Amino acid sequence: MNKHFLTISSFLLAGLYACGPETLNPEQVNQFGNLPVHVISPRDNPISTDKVELGKALFWDPIMSGNRDVACVTCHHPNNNYAEFLDLSIGVGGTGLSANRRHGTLVKRNAPTVLNTAYNGINSSGFYSPETAPMFWDNRNQSLEEQAIQPLLSAEEMRGTDIAENQIMDTIIQRLNKIPEYVAMFENAFGPKSISTENIGRAIASFERTLTANNSRFDQYVRGDQNALSSFELRGMSNFMDAGCISCHSGPMFSDYELHVLTVPENRKLNEPDNGDGQFAFRTPTLRNLNKTGPYMHNGVFNTLEEVMEFYDDVDDESQNPHVPSNRRAAELDELDFPDRNVEAIIAFLNTLNDDNFNKEIPDRVPSGLNPGGKIN
Repeated sequence: MNKHFLTISSFLLAGLYACGPETLNPEQVNQFGNLPVHVISPRDNPISTDKVELGKALFWDPIMSGNRDVACVTCHHPNNNYAEFLDLSIGVGGTGLSANRRHGTLVKRNAPTVLNTAYNGINSSGFYSPETAPMFWDNRNQSLEEQAIQPLLSAEEMRGTDIAENQIMDTIIQRLNKIPEYVAMFENAFGPKSISTENIGRAIASFERTLTANNSRFDQYVRGDQNALSSFELRGMSNFMDAGCISCHSGPMFSDYELHVLTVPENRKLNEPDNGDGQFAFRTPTLRNLNKTGPYMHNGVFNTLEEVMEFYDDVDDESQNPHVPSNRRAAELDELDFPDRNVEAIIAFLNTLNDDNFNKEIPDRVPSGLNPGGKIN
């Protein structure tokens, strides 16, 4: 056991023993940890100021979508903690931002926050690999570099239906090559004649790695500030563990990054069930910055944390999704136990994971001359 996490154990245990009857042993406490201050980049994509500047422009520029009306930020806006207040995203053809977005094509998943995705895959020992970091609700891609390209290919999210999937990246590359400012930015970041699918992914990923919120009150407490959490919040941490939440929500990001079958109810806006990886399994989401990233679950069916807690409290009684075979349910669900008196304390603890100190800058312009973010105003 390394010294860093022995220190974490001592701080957490000291606070927990002081707050009342709730006690934790060191092995339990070591399932948590604070997020590292610095982010690791892949060996083949070291971060640089030029890459971040380029990636930010691409993230905000609707030139990246088939109809030039949607950008990455359309569904991941800084005003909404780089998520959005919608159960299901609205992609191409939509107008407005977040809860005010209307019309357009419905995407069948809830948009998770981009904040802290640089740490995806991190375990309780603080280890993670940016080259193999799991991405999306179904873990279908690895690394931010891969993730950054997928929405561009999606007919619902950004591509639209006028351009074939096997042609969209060539189309985007041709557009970027016609904009002198982008040609110069790619040259500064990657060298001459460097506008390519691979470098588009690398640039956007570099920008996304700057979107961190790693100094929550929980992180401050783990780093040694004994006054960062109240006794009630510490009790909530203990209740969180006792209830069995930590079976899946472990590590500094409060996620094991594994796929689990939870029998979440279907979103009625969808015409057919979302079966995830084919088995109705979805990844454990992070619990950080929950206060501004709802609605919750992969399809946004719960609007509040209280609703989420109620779902988990009832989930062992019967499946809440008739499409999910009972023998497919995650075994961890049978171990959950939520006494009513603990729910308020657990939610108080979850709110200690919020950190509002992250990059919220909104650019006045993008190199294409289009409206930053697309049709969001």
